[in-house]
Amino acid sequence: MKKKMLIIGLAALVCASLGFGDAANALQRVDGKMVMVIGGRQPAPDIDPSHKTDYSRRMIQQAFYDGLFKYVGNPAKVEPWLATGYEASPDARIWTIKMVKNAKFHNGDPVTAEAVKWSIERTLKLNKGPSWMLSDVLDPKNITVVDDYTIKFELKTPYAPFISVLPWFYVMNPKQVMAHAKDGDYGQAWLKENEAGSGPFTKGRWQHGVLYEMKAVADYWKGWPSPKHPDSVIFKLIRETNSLKIGLQKGQLDIALALSADDFDLLKSYKGVKVTSDPGVTTLGLKMNTQKGYTKDINIRKAICYAVDYESMLKTVNGKAVLEDSPFPIGLKGHVATKAYRQDLAKAKEYMKKAGYPDGGFELEYVYVQGLDSEKNIGLLLIDNLAKIGIKVKMVPLTWPSMTARGSKVETSPALMAIFATPKFNDPDAVAYQYYKKSWGRYYGSSFYENKEVWKLIEEARSISDWGKRAPMYKKIQEMIMADAPEVFCMQLDRQFALRDYVKGFTFCPVRFTAEVDIYPLYVGK
Repeated sequence: MKKKMLIIGLAALVCASLGFGDAANALQRVDGKMVMVIGGRQPAPDIDPSHKTDYSRRMIQQAFYDGLFKYVGNPAKVEPWLATGYEASPDARIWTIKMVKNAKFHNGDPVTAEAVKWSIERTLKLNKGPSWMLSDVLDPKNITVVDDYTIKFELKTPYAPFISVLPWFYVMNPKQVMAHAKDGDYGQAWLKENEAGSGPFTKGRWQHGVLYEMKAVADYWKGWPSPKHPDSVIFKLIRETNSLKIGLQKGQLDIALALSADDFDLLKSYKGVKVTSDPGVTTLGLKMNTQKGYTKDINIRKAICYAVDYESMLKTVNGKAVLEDSPFPIGLKGHVATKAYRQDLAKAKEYMKKAGYPDGGFELEYVYVQGLDSEKNIGLLLIDNLAKIGIKVKMVPLTWPSMTARGSKVETSPALMAIFATPKFNDPDAVAYQYYKKSWGRYYGSSFYENKEVWKLIEEARSISDWGKRAPMYKKIQEMIMADAPEVFCMQLDRQFALRDYVKGFTFCPVRFTAEVDIYPLYVGK
């Protein structure tokens, strides 16, 4: 009994100290309930599964919704979730998936093949979020409900990684969503800040820019990995890195996301704090606008690539990374080492001369996430490095939503923008497509890269099921993109997380976003 009272008291104290207002009283009114608090800087302004995804939104979406499949573990593997198994035609064009029969939406409705069909159709028709993964290969009219728990997909062309992309397509309750539809919007206005899922959590308190609460579904259809799972998880917005670090140190937070390398190193020495570190497939690239301004000139872009001190770049993350040697991360299927750029000031000056600017004499904007020390330090390094070829760098810190808004149009996308990108599924198409024409305007496509030969190769490679034929295509794609220098290919980072040592069940999965945590398996233990 004393232990239960202690848990309640700590939870209330956490909420009060983080500015949750009357949340402390609310927790005290529910006897025996346990809250876990995660601190991060990035808000989740829109949680519609058919819309945009980033680490904060994806973390919440995965709590509220289920997909046919889910990525788990390291190395990442696709595990059946709402599905029980599948069959594929020899040419990887027709896929038939069987489903579990006990899954229920939060309102009690059964999760059926009809709901799967409607959800994927909705995402494809809205043409947002993960739609790009299937829009070229799947016509919504070719999704067939065989029976209540069997669904068939007939693709336009063979697509070998089909199952690998399905974890991104969450299943929504069509009846619940359409009950809130207005003016033919498919329920988008309502679903931005509401949920209609079958996942392990449902929506609690919701204060944009402050906190997002996810309440555990006690009778979740799939059960819980541990009976000691939290009854509630609060994702708390804390903008400053130092405040995140102090919050974790003092026990006001249970998990802190997206800290600096220095903070992770410091937290290792604190009693009661655990820091995890795993080689990841997340890359940091400095996207250059290839369609406008000085960086439209490939010679300027190559000059920048050769001017950067890559070894010093590793020091900005305390060596917790490896340098990129390809547009594809090391560890991704199909990766090959290419002729990567390394600092060579003589070559950099040669390309500046080819561009008609032997002495430089102009300024470029470098846009990065406000408050993110690793990206700020990259900017300081750029100031020093590019000054040696006569380029002045103007550092522009922005919030993530403001960054993505700027990067969505050729006219506003900056000359240099720091972007962390993670392959969203286990196939080279996940990265190759970031350089395809249909990625223009997305955060990872903010360089507006254009090479019709590369685009054609991407189209061909994703439509072939024979890996022996696909592999050489991806080799050529990597070599051509590197030669075109649409970005400064920087480094591939280790993924680090900081949590209190009583937080158990945390598992790293390399295809999750940079600071994304799967909260379903978390529990409190010794």
